[in-house]
Formats: sequence, structure tokens, C-alpha cells
Amino acid sequence: MGTSRLPSIVCRDPCCCGHPCKTSRHLHFLSPTQLSKEEKKSTENLGGVNRTSKGRSLIGKIDDSSQISGKGVTVEPSFSVDEFSASILTGKLTSVFLPIVYTIVFMIGLPSNGMALWVFLFRTKKKHPAVIYMANLALADLLSIIWFPLKIAYHIRGNNWIYGESLCKVLIGFFYGNMYCSILFMTCLSVQRYWVIVNPMVHARKKANIAIGVSLGIWLLILLVTIPLYVVKQTTYISSLNITTCHDVLPKEVLVGDMFNYFLSLAIGVFLFPAFLTASAYVLMIRILQSSAIDENSEKKRKRAIKLIVTVLAMYLICFTPSNLLLVVHYFLIKHWGQSHVYSLYIGALCLSTLNSCIDPFVYYFVSQDFRDHAKNALLCRSVRKVKRMQISLISKKSSRKSSSYSLSSTTVKTSY
Repeated sequence: MGTSRLPSIVCRDPCCCGHPCKTSRHLHFLSPTQLSKEEKKSTENLGGVNRTSKGRSLIGKIDDSSQISGKGVTVEPSFSVDEFSASILTGKLTSVFLPIVYTIVFMIGLPSNGMALWVFLFRTKKKHPAVIYMANLALADLLSIIWFPLKIAYHIRGNNWIYGESLCKVLIGFFYGNMYCSILFMTCLSVQRYWVIVNPMVHARKKANIAIGVSLGIWLLILLVTIPLYVVKQTTYISSLNITTCHDVLPKEVLVGDMFNYFLSLAIGVFLFPAFLTASAYVLMIRILQSSAIDENSEKKRKRAIKLIVTVLAMYLICFTPSNLLLVVHYFLIKHWGQSHVYSLYIGALCLSTLNSCIDPFVYYFVSQDFRDHAKNALLCRSVRKVKRMQISLISKKSSRKSSSYSLSSTTVKTSY
């Protein structure tokens, strides 16, 4: 008598261990075809994560083995990246060049911006609009720089983040937020300087109140626009490299959809439009200075002012244009071609844009003789009262010298007769 061949079966119950269980009501048998389909379906739906993942330009795949632990419990997925992505994450650009630049910015920017903020808050009595904007600019640079030690340690460790998801979000939020905050305050400074030239008779107190309101509005705007950076998960474990990245690797659907639209909006609204205002204001100022009828004694001051304007405008465009332009190009390539090979250029330009934080004090603050005097007195621990007494004493000495020279000259004239 012929016997019908039974289909091969696989037991998915962990208690089976390859042997048939006695209680058949708790068993769940699947054919190999059904098993493969179910495993594929469960793996794809596990954790709500897409199987394909990307960094900012790095393509990888979620490791299937990392989805389920030995007890069948869902664990956090890990990512693997291709050779191109691995070469960037382990290359000298990210592990050597970036930490060197960030260290330089930190060592110069922290004391210089700290000194500037101290002078503006405690050594400057008259809070003009320019002083208000420069104080906020120094504060924005400081809030970005103080987190650089974590960023430096991250890159030195081979792009391995060990400080947790929350600190990673804070680092990224402050990094991008204060970069765009600096852009907006530099724009305010350019517009305010142009406004002073065109309308010099506007009441100073009224302008100061406007500057305070604008500054508060900028901080509120930056707080709102950086909220998405705190919502999106920023850390990702790369199993093939045994590192946890911070913002360098993100899921594909986040990059193509959310991050593309987000950074495109930032580049247009918080960089392109302010850059247009800044360039227009400085160009108009140069034209006004060139066409102004001044005497020969003021010619040097005019040339110095024009050189300073050109320097500030060049620094603004050089520091921020490449990073924002490459940012848009990078996400555009990811969205439409699935890969971007400008990632190295982008992170290099983004790193160089931080040089602005240590250049600002020397371009905006230390060019002023009054600021240099205030900074010198602060370093020498001279109180405001002592400085005033020194100024009064100096003025009295100058006046006494003038009076004595005048009396001496008059005596000479009398004796000649």
C-alpha cells in the first residue's frame, strides 16, 4: 500500500529545540515557504524601521540578526554600511582633520567670545543697537562652542558616540541652531549699520528697544526651527564598525522626506534671504561712503571703513555659503538619485563654517578702540570707577599742559615787544 509523503515542517516554538513537543495545541508549524514569507514580513515590520538605511550620504542595511534576541525579544536594530561609507566614517577627514579644526575654534573662540560678552554686559554702559546685536552674536557663538569638547571626543574615537541619545540631540540642535542664529544676528548688524548711515537722527533709545525685540524674536525663531532635530532619533549603531554614530547615519525615509524638506527650508529662509539682505546692506554702504564728500583728513577713515565692510562681507559669504549650498545639493542627490558623493565636501565645509565663531570677535569687536580699552581694563581687573578716575586725571593733565603751553607762548610774545 502506497503511503502519501508528509510535507516537511518546522517548529517555531523555542521550547522544541528540534524535537517534537508533546502538547500539540501550543505548537505552530509552518512549511519552509510559509516560514520564509513570515520571517520576511516580520523582519520588515519589526520596530517600524525600513530595511534600507542611509547616513547623510551613507547607504547601509539593517542587520537582520540584530532584530530579535535569543529569547525572541525585539531589540534596537543596528546598521551596516558599505565600503564607501565606512571609509568616510573611519577616514582621516573625520577622525583627524575635523577634531583639529574644532579644537582650534574652541581654544580661540571660547575666551574671545567670553571676553566680548563680559565687556558688552558689564563694561559697556550705553547699550546701542550694535552693542545689543554683538552681545547676542557672542552668546550664540559661545552656546555652540561650549559643546565642542563632546564633538572633538566623538571624532577622535572614530565617530563613536558614547554619551547617549539626549546629549547627541542637544549637540546637533545647538550646532545648527547657533550657526543660523549667528547668521541672523550678523544680518541684523549689517542692516542696523546701513540704517544708521541713512537715518542718523533716530532716537537711540527707540532703536535699542527695537534691537531687544528683534533679538528675542530671533532666539524664539531658532528655538522653534530646531525642534525637529530634537524629535528625530540621532544615534545609530553600526554593527560592521562597532560604533554608534551621532547624526551621521539616519534612516532613508527620514533623509529623503523629513530632513530634505527641513534643511531646504533652513537654507532658503534662514540663510539665503538673510545673505541677500546682508550683501545688499554692505554694498549700499560702500556706495554711500564712496560718494560722500569728505575732506582729506577723513580719507583714511573712509578707506578703513570700506576695507572693514569688504572683510566682513567676504567672511560671511565664505564661511556660510559653501556649507549651505552643499547641504541642499547633498540632500537633493539623496532624494533623487539615492546616493550623494559630496558628503566629504559637505562635512568639510560645515566644519570650516565654525571658524566664523573665532573670527567674529576680531572682525566685529576688537576693531573698536573703545572695546579694546574696555577689554584691557577688564583683563587688568580695573573697576569702572577706577577707569573713570584715570580718564579724568588724564584729561586734567592734558588741559594743564595746554594752558601752560599757552601761557608760555604769551609770555614769549610779550617779552619780544
